[in-house]
Amino acid sequence: MANKKFVKIFLIISLCTIIVFFIYIKFLKKNNSKIVQKEESEIIYNSNLIKDVEYSTKDKDGNEYFIKAKEGEIDFSNPNIIFLKKVKATIKLIGSDNVIIVSNFGKYNSENYDTIFSKNVIINYLNNKITGEYLDFSLERNSMIISKNVTYNNLENVLKADVIEINIETKDTKIFMHESKKKVNIKSKN
Repeated sequence: MANKKFVKIFLIISLCTIIVFFIYIKFLKKNNSKIVQKEESEIIYNSNLIKDVEYSTKDKDGNEYFIKAKEGEIDFSNPNIIFLKKVKATIKLIGSDNVIIVSNFGKYNSENYDTIFSKNVIINYLNNKITGEYLDFSLERNSMIISKNVTYNNLENVLKADVIEINIETKDTKIFMHESKKKVNIKSKN
């Protein structure tokens, strides 16, 4: 009878030990693996930063587009998109002077070369300077659309508007306000 009691106690202790061991392995190993996965994802996230980014392209007409940035970060959801910081672009147009664009931030599409410039955007072309907060530049559409607090300066005038839209190919320019009640403000420097 003592042997039967001893065997029952031994089986209960063994069963409890196996259950505790199983729980330990099952749950603690999962928690450790989650920590490792989190650390790996942080490493991957940090590895998509690129210092001193440079891209260049040439369109079918021979115009060249160069873009440089102090830092770039590839978008995880779309690897063709690169978010840029401290951006400078140069557009070398055939038969014309260069257009220089600088901004604090940019969003560059490496597939179609379209670029969104934002925060403290400055465009310099000949004796013209356009400033604003947002520029949508597209080689595909042949357009530059600058908006938000737009100011245009040349040797003779200062112009303030909501939007300036320029066709890169024809140089046709549209200047307008978002609200029909507001008017474009032009002042002569002379």
